[in-house]
Amino acid sequence: MSVHIDISGLRPERIAVVPSPLAELGMALHALAEPGHHPGLQGWVTGVTARLDPHLADRMCEADFLWRTTFSDLFLPCAGIPGGAALPGATLAEDLDLLDKLTDEQFVDAALEFTCALAYGSEGPHALSDPEVQRRAVDLAASRGPQQTRFTERLLVDPPGVRAWLRQFLEDCDEAFFAETWSRLRHPLAAEARHKTDLLRHKGLPEALASVSSALSLDETARRITVDKLTEGLTVTADGGLLLVPTSLGRPHLMVLHRYRWQPVLQYPVSSPELATPPSVEQLTLRMAALSHPVRMRICRHLARSAYTTGELAQVHGMTAPEISRHLSVLKKAGLITTRRRGRYVLHQLDVSVVARLGSDFLEGILR
Repeated sequence: MSVHIDISGLRPERIAVVPSPLAELGMALHALAEPGHHPGLQGWVTGVTARLDPHLADRMCEADFLWRTTFSDLFLPCAGIPGGAALPGATLAEDLDLLDKLTDEQFVDAALEFTCALAYGSEGPHALSDPEVQRRAVDLAASRGPQQTRFTERLLVDPPGVRAWLRQFLEDCDEAFFAETWSRLRHPLAAEARHKTDLLRHKGLPEALASVSSALSLDETARRITVDKLTEGLTVTADGGLLLVPTSLGRPHLMVLHRYRWQPVLQYPVSSPELATPPSVEQLTLRMAALSHPVRMRICRHLARSAYTTGELAQVHGMTAPEISRHLSVLKKAGLITTRRRGRYVLHQLDVSVVARLGSDFLEGILR
């Protein structure tokens, strides 16, 4: 499963790397709502939560489905501006002005994405003009509680009122905690954008994408970018451009905006030299499958303590050497064991550091 971006005809000058204060505020709200997704931000979350005004905290719950379970496209409104070439604003106010430029249909459809499962990657009916979509939106919102039901009903009846409410709420968040955070983050993010822009100019798109994430790959012949994620999707740059938006608060999420007729956007976490390169979804699947077999789990128990030859493992487990070899092959293919030669013997040992990361790798893989 992957998300694909068709970049046929995309000109180099239409590729931009630009930070977005509104997108970063969206990630800040997500981290506050789901701190378990962001263990590295525990200190920041605790500090913000401790000084948060109770009234503002209550308002955060009114529309938290826009940022809690995933990330609404409303936080990247530049992608919805016709022409596919708009860039994020330099300030939050400029980004919010772009949000105001979206049509009511665009705003409502994006806001209801996680409520009524509107068509995302293809043309579909608009919630404001299709009574059946409206009915389904309210029904599904009701299954998520009265608060989401009230918000959905307000959104369908009074889009301008909800848009004004959301802008005021985001401005209040900026005053309460985000302006201080953004003042600290905007310079490193701008430096990251300059670095990626230089890579694009001097080394080309393949080098730039490789430096963004190991989950990105480029097929230059097919002119297609593949994003290794546990979801499926397809979008095209067509006559527009491709936007890359770095985030500091968003790790481990690698977000792909692939809404129909919106500019494709990759929002990626800035690299951190102390973090190991995350495995691909395929590699993660191999590791989970390899460890699910009871015999291989028992083999790992021995290999975690010491290095063993195939013959020694066969004797310990009461199995033949070919049987043990097949299990070792699965573990090695998954990258869970290492081998070294000592004279005429080949010794196998569990890579404890890889297994120790498996829990966080799994979490990162499913949240990517």
